[in-house]
Amino acid sequence: MNKKDNSFCKKKEETPLIKQYNDIKTKYPDTILLFQVGDFYETFGEDAIKCSKTLNIVLTKRSNIHLAGFPYHSINTYLPKLIQSGFRVAICDQLEEPKKGKNIVKRGVIELITPGIIINENILKNKSNNFLASIHIEKNNLGLSFLDISTGEFFITEDKKDKILQYLKLFNPSEILFQRKEKNFFDQLLKNKYYTFLIEDWMFDYAFAYEKLTSHFKTNSLKGFGIDDLKLGIISSGVILFYLQNTQHFNMKHISSIQKIKKEEHMCIDDFTFRNLEIFHSLNQEGVSLINILDKTITPMGGRLLKNWILFPLINILHIEERQKIVKELYFNKSIRFFIKRKLKDIHDIERMISKMITGKISPHEIYIFNKSLISIIEIKENILSQKSKILIDIGNSFIDCSFISKKIVDTIQKNPPHQIEKGKGNVIMKGFSKKLDNIRLLYFSQKEYLDRLCSKEQLNTGINNLKIGYNNIFGYFFEVKNSKKHKVPSHWIQKQTLTNSSRYITEVLKTYELKILNAEQKMFFLEKKIFNNLIDQILENIKHLQKNAKKIAELDVLCSFSNLALENNYVQPKINQSLKICIIKGRHPVIERQLISKTSYIPNNIILNKSDQQIIIITGPNMSGKSAILRQTAIIILMAHIGSFVPAKYAEIGLIDKIFSRVGASDNISLGESTFMVEMNETASILNNISKRSFIILDEIGRGTSTYDGISIAKSIVEFLQENKFRPLTLFATHYHELNEMSSFFKRIKNYHVSVKKINDNIIFMRKLIIGGSDHSFGIHVAKISGMPMKIIYRAKEILKTLNKKKEL
Repeated sequence: MNKKDNSFCKKKEETPLIKQYNDIKTKYPDTILLFQVGDFYETFGEDAIKCSKTLNIVLTKRSNIHLAGFPYHSINTYLPKLIQSGFRVAICDQLEEPKKGKNIVKRGVIELITPGIIINENILKNKSNNFLASIHIEKNNLGLSFLDISTGEFFITEDKKDKILQYLKLFNPSEILFQRKEKNFFDQLLKNKYYTFLIEDWMFDYAFAYEKLTSHFKTNSLKGFGIDDLKLGIISSGVILFYLQNTQHFNMKHISSIQKIKKEEHMCIDDFTFRNLEIFHSLNQEGVSLINILDKTITPMGGRLLKNWILFPLINILHIEERQKIVKELYFNKSIRFFIKRKLKDIHDIERMISKMITGKISPHEIYIFNKSLISIIEIKENILSQKSKILIDIGNSFIDCSFISKKIVDTIQKNPPHQIEKGKGNVIMKGFSKKLDNIRLLYFSQKEYLDRLCSKEQLNTGINNLKIGYNNIFGYFFEVKNSKKHKVPSHWIQKQTLTNSSRYITEVLKTYELKILNAEQKMFFLEKKIFNNLIDQILENIKHLQKNAKKIAELDVLCSFSNLALENNYVQPKINQSLKICIIKGRHPVIERQLISKTSYIPNNIILNKSDQQIIIITGPNMSGKSAILRQTAIIILMAHIGSFVPAKYAEIGLIDKIFSRVGASDNISLGESTFMVEMNETASILNNISKRSFIILDEIGRGTSTYDGISIAKSIVEFLQENKFRPLTLFATHYHELNEMSSFFKRIKNYHVSVKKINDNIIFMRKLIIGGSDHSFGIHVAKISGMPMKIIYRAKEILKTLNKKKEL
């Protein structure tokens, strides 16, 4: 808070409420403190000013104190806006019912929410993870951990210090934890692009972290997770667990495992390539990315897993083939594919529901939905096991039987229960589950019948035939007697109120019954809550089995998605082998072909590369002819093959690729003072310094950001380097520099191709077909004409070109 707004903190002006607020706020100085006052969450001082601006709510002032608040029940509307604006939020609730004669209600922070620690479905994206990252640096090495508290997924790795940004761009964490002493380094590195939080240096201690992890997982060591040798990674992971505890997240049973990121088991794709190939985001605002085409998943879990598979493509042929076999089985087995798709629609986000159970935030209605998901999994398992296919039977057997959990829920929870257990409702727990609860309900819900009988009895006893029983919050139950019958009122009745035409009385019998009813309401509420919480505890005893089934459903969802994709778009199963060649016949770009009105209008092309006589293909042709599309589609087909998907081609044989590199398109990085050419050179240098035997490279228009002769020189030099490199990386090189065509005469593994153009009179038609042989025409002026350039400029350009060509001949 600023000094001007702190005046209310002076002791002589503090009310008990403000003093309580100040005491709690002192413990959470870097948060927005949502302070429950009755049916509202209030904010004070600087917090109120921030909330007013962010939430667009009224800012008021009382006794020089700024205030802003919103209704208690509207927290799910306002909390997401605060978190998405980058605020840390501490939720301070009333921990007891207000009592007469007590100055102040007991309050305390029940939860601290930050951008990296969220389980609220109104904030989270269904098909995206929400990672909290922790980074520990020692010299030139680093330990990294990524945790999604909403799903329980926990990853750990170690690498070189210069790889930080690559990991951050892959995982895209919502919050990053790092040591206070590294603040200057991270400020310069991250450029305010990520939400960060400083952790005191002493917490980055190996012994402390190791104990945190073993204590959490209840193990003697970390060898069982295969991470025992990752000292820096263990430190970063321990910091995450400490941070969760420090933010009131004490129950984290759903974080039941930690997984090592095994770089050696996955294809390496840098962030430049993900961007250039438009895998997750299109470079154009209105464009379509690859994930938009590939993602046919139905469940949120499947959508998140698909992204994970794309981020980390397999380079283990057996594992790739396992996925392909299932895709093929679902491709041909129409009935089982349709059945699975139908049942997947009834399966909700089990992973995130489990995290809500752990934190006590799941409602009875959500448990009912959770059970519908369990039933669908049971039905999928049974149907798959009834098939004759060994592949499908193996999938069915991989599911763990959790039918007993479903039975517990069915026996305990009523059908379609409300979203919360409410006093006086008693409509969550099944009738017959608890005899004690049934008896309390009987007492509570038979009030009318009992009171009717009591009223009739007193009418006979007193002779007051128009006697009535009423209720209000002041007196509770009472007898109401018309003044004309007042003389018949028994002497033991106690008069409480006199009205114009009647009087109200209470009796010992009424008060005793009223107390029974009030006790019944309380008992019913607490008993239903206790039974519901016991049910949650029983479900969570099987947390690992439920998480495993959720993962299996996610896998089945992705593979079923691949089979649907293949059917709808005429994809073929690629052959993956240990060879060092690529053979793609009639390959197509999966995104571009979907944007065309007719799929048949997309012109397919062949790409054949090997280490012996066609290692590098130089592709020439004018702009808009399709050079870049051919480069991109080849890289995308290779990527799709390595995640187990079928591919857009007539035939595809792909030798295992461990790295895909791309340098496509131009983009200035003005904020860093880098020109197009500098960005181009940086990205190209990164490629050339990290080549492997199984690398695949696409390079587009290298050298165009500088003068012609410089550009040609750089382009030629790069092609020579790739040709002579001991690893001989398979490469597609698109260029405007026709001078590069002559290289095929001197290097046997370089071949020239061009994208054909048909010239009719003074017009050109792009044939978009890749043909052997180089092109010596750029057709730049023709492309300018097509683009709508004024004809005066076109005519003048032709005159200048003729002049230049004559000078060149001389």
